[in-house]
Amino acid sequence: MRQMKNVKDVKNILVIFGGVSSEYEVSLESAYAVLCNLDKAKYRPLPLGISRQGQWFYFMGDFSKIKEDTWCNGTDCVSAVLSPDRTAHELLLLKEERVERIPVDVAFPVLHGRFGEDGTVQGLVELAGIPLAGCAALASALCMDKDRAHKLAACFGVRVPKATVLAKDGALEAAKVFASQVGYPLFAKPVKAGSSYGVTKVEAESQLAPAIALAFKYDDRVILEEAIGGFEVGCAVLGTDSLIVGEVDEIELAGGFFDYTEKYSLKTSAIHVPARIAGEKAKELQETAKRIYRALDCSGFARVDMFLTPEGEIVFNEVNTIPGFTEHSRYPGMMRAAGYSFEKILDIIIEQAEAEQGEQDK
Repeated sequence: MRQMKNVKDVKNILVIFGGVSSEYEVSLESAYAVLCNLDKAKYRPLPLGISRQGQWFYFMGDFSKIKEDTWCNGTDCVSAVLSPDRTAHELLLLKEERVERIPVDVAFPVLHGRFGEDGTVQGLVELAGIPLAGCAALASALCMDKDRAHKLAACFGVRVPKATVLAKDGALEAAKVFASQVGYPLFAKPVKAGSSYGVTKVEAESQLAPAIALAFKYDDRVILEEAIGGFEVGCAVLGTDSLIVGEVDEIELAGGFFDYTEKYSLKTSAIHVPARIAGEKAKELQETAKRIYRALDCSGFARVDMFLTPEGEIVFNEVNTIPGFTEHSRYPGMMRAAGYSFEKILDIIIEQAEAEQGEQDK
């Protein structure tokens, strides 16, 4: 029997979290913030957790257990699947005695990394015909692939770092040739990974082999990039046809690069919102972010990361189609500086997901 909504016009929002990627913990933090900031007068949150092993569960406990990573237990969880039937728009709870059906109005993946942010889950939601909050499958896959994202952005007139992609066979020899042409320092990165997992700043040839080996632990392709001078900046983009941009932020580093530890602890770094740059340069960065966003077919929301060189040149770094969504994450911070509360951001994302699906269904 279908489980009906408790209040008229309250929408059921499926918040998908967890996952099998190395960014599982980050997803829990982001999902907790999203669940807590949804307007309960307008939305009924449906937490759908994916365990580290890839099991799907509908979670019925206190949201704090998600943040603490104690959510996956026999008391609060029931096995669940998303129905692929385009006429259903349902989450199926697989109980021992029956299948319980919960209608879904919008699916909101809050997943980071592979098998969550790379188009896989987005494709499932699109197949089911459920309105999707955020980028669709194609854009998600393109943005996760640093090599292809750079090539597309370059076609739209955006400068990208000099780079080469390494396959496992002959990787070190190819890397040495590239390094001799470009010079050090270089960055070795998995082609498809986030949160700076597997990324190394390579200062000398002796560091190439271990850096490449580390990156291959996270992907079967590795990209070697020139290091760009200056500092990293970001721009939050919201929307599909008409775009809203947040204030540009700036990452101030004491040394090294913005690795996983710095991203989530800020031990020796700081984030400035707005960035400490001239207003005209900030506008140029915002326009460049919108150009990249459209070049990669993004929709819903995303964070576009770039470098600003000492000469004032803008260089593309990457797009995060599901950026960190904690209260203190960069995306909400940039939008807050532009006058948008966390609750309002979620409202806009959900409303445009429904509107976009409505256009597709016409």
